[in-house]
Amino acid sequence: MIPATVASLSESMAAQDYVLSEGLAVSLFLALRQSRPLFLEGEAGVGKTEVAKTLAALLDRRLIRLQCYEGLDINAAAYEWNYARQMMQIQSAGQGKLESADLFTEDNLIERPLLEALREDARGAPV
Repeated sequence: MIPATVASLSESMAAQDYVLSEGLAVSLFLALRQSRPLFLEGEAGVGKTEVAKTLAALLDRRLIRLQCYEGLDINAAAYEWNYARQMMQIQSAGQGKLESADLFTEDNLIERPLLEALREDARGAPV
């Protein structure tokens, strides 16, 4: 459950051994209240992943980590096609073992972090 105030969010995070700065507490609170994503950026080791891990634990949600770097393209971030599976379907269709080879279904999709983050599960949207 999303804390009702910025102060209660800070207290809840502190109970999980993470002390929020006032600015980060307000940003997290507003993102949660408005159901909006919050992108954290900064140098390695400043605590971006730890904030996400703590928040995921607090909200009982799964954590999806997308590590961004120069050269990261949409295929690596969002999805990729399972070419080996598609090739096996093509071969099976060619041998008459399949009536139809629909190669572009979710069965042939390999979800990457960005696409996975868009899908909710029973616990709700991921962190």
